[in-house]
Order: sequence, then C-alpha cells, then structure tokens
Amino acid sequence: MDSINNIINWLFNDRTGVFVLLGSGVLLFLLIAWLLEKRMRKQFYNHKKTADDWDLFDTEDDE
Repeated sequence: MDSINNIINWLFNDRTGVFVLLGSGVLLFLLIAWLLEKRMRKQFYNHKKTADDWDLFDTEDDE
C-alpha cells in the first residue's frame, strides 16, 4: 500500500511525475483518436470524395 502511495505522490507532487502524467494522457488520447479514425474509415469506406475532402492517412490516390 505504501508503494502505491509513493507512486501517486510522485505523479502529482513532482515536476517529472506531472510531465509523465500529462505525456501519457496525450499519448492515450492520440491512440484513441487514431483507433476511432480507422474504425470510421472502415465504416464509411464507400464515401464519395469531393474537392473539400482531406485524407489523414493518404492511403488512397487522388482522383
């Protein structure tokens, strides 16, 4: 129990711990956004492209 308390204390009270907490949060949300984007691409694969569309992954050729 003391080790968990030390980790929580380090995460929230030390500058390095706060940077690790923020960095891991950013990485987590980037991973979630990437996974959701891939799932939406799979779900809407037959979407007709227009001139205003942009491609995040650049996997398809421009027509």
